[in-house]
Amino acid sequence: MNPITLPIAELKPALAGLGKVINPRATLPVLHHVKVERTADGWIALTGTDLDRFVTMRLEHPAEGPPMAALIPYDQLVQVTKNCGKDERIHIEPGCIKFALADSLGEQKVKNIPVEEFPVTPRIKTEAIALPPELRRSIHEAMECASVDATRYVLNGTFIDTSNPKANYVVGTDGRHLYSANSFTLPLKNSVIIPNHKFLGWKEFNADGEWQMKVDDKAVQLSSRRWRFVSKQIDGNYPNWRQTIPNPDDARTHIMLDPAKLETLIKLIQRMPCHDAEKFQTIGLECKEGQLLLLGKDNGNEPWTRVPVLDAKAEGPEALIFLSRRFLIKALDYGLTTISIIDQIAPLRFHNKGRQMIVMPLRPDGASTPPSANPQPAPVNMPPSRPVSPPAPPPKPMITNPTSEGPTPASNDQKTPAEEAIDMTLLIRDKLNDGFNLLRDLSVKLKTINRDQKASAREMQSVRSTLRSIQGLKI
Repeated sequence: MNPITLPIAELKPALAGLGKVINPRATLPVLHHVKVERTADGWIALTGTDLDRFVTMRLEHPAEGPPMAALIPYDQLVQVTKNCGKDERIHIEPGCIKFALADSLGEQKVKNIPVEEFPVTPRIKTEAIALPPELRRSIHEAMECASVDATRYVLNGTFIDTSNPKANYVVGTDGRHLYSANSFTLPLKNSVIIPNHKFLGWKEFNADGEWQMKVDDKAVQLSSRRWRFVSKQIDGNYPNWRQTIPNPDDARTHIMLDPAKLETLIKLIQRMPCHDAEKFQTIGLECKEGQLLLLGKDNGNEPWTRVPVLDAKAEGPEALIFLSRRFLIKALDYGLTTISIIDQIAPLRFHNKGRQMIVMPLRPDGASTPPSANPQPAPVNMPPSRPVSPPAPPPKPMITNPTSEGPTPASNDQKTPAEEAIDMTLLIRDKLNDGFNLLRDLSVKLKTINRDQKASAREMQSVRSTLRSIQGLKI
């Protein structure tokens, strides 16, 4: 039998990519395996799946030999690969892995599962669509803005909106901020939601040449020179995201940032004091006398510290607005250099050419009154009063869907019964979200405790075995 030969130099990155889709906790044993096959043309490919997604990697060069396929446990492949040098090769046959062992070949047996049990990779027969680098960048940015909440599954992907055939949009939102980019025209008949997955952001996949996309009614495929990712589409109707976009003509205040100074500005934002780092990560933007000021404070009872941004220009009436610094940093990292403000409670719009991000504002400390208007500004090079910790996990949604309005500050006037009822529903929703967060944290801690207990049990077993062997010694 002519085995399938796999160079270690190519196998290691292949296993790293396949590991992003193989689920070690899958209940079906076949899903813990890698399908290794050699086609009639001699091309060698490795495939992994979790049933919903399939990742395939093709080796650089074809090999001689008849068509052949085998299922090899992923963990065994990883272990054998770790013990081999990068210039070595391993050989795959049904039921075993062969590798160099001194001057001969070692052999490791594997459980022989019929290849027919491995799920069939969907084949999409439509024409491939080339995705230029700018479009691929927009897809990645939209993925970073999409929801990860399993209860809002339709938002767990990147939406390619083709409702306007002359200007397609790439959209991602989690209900608290929304990203969109246009200036693309793809030969797609229908809009598509690409499920977000960590493999799509993997460095090796993104460095493997131009992306191409295939789409049919059920699945979507993204491929590079040697890699192919196939996934089921997300079923459902994407919300009407355009309703959340404020009218650009309504913006009265505009902040223009220097593209060359964005990295410096991001570092300054990260150094600003933050009184609610565990929840909202609030930071303020104030436009006054043509200058942009950043607002932050260490504690909720302290006055706001104002730090001027010397490389920014503000046009229009004076404005003051608060938002999460996590979204502010993300918008700057995307190169969105213009900030348009309508008022203190309307969504902010970060934009640059055809790309934009819409962010819901926050209220300072949940209060209705703005901070004092006359504190002394601090110079830019003045260090903050304490180091700021890394950005905390994002707060739970402030809005129940991407088309709803954000929270508004409380009014000093007497609230109507309907307004009081609305406030009560928002309070109940926040309590439920906090409960879900606590359950998630508890689950993570229990998993950690369980893992530590298993490790301790293994160590104790090892100690007992050693003691038994010592007891059996005769002096």
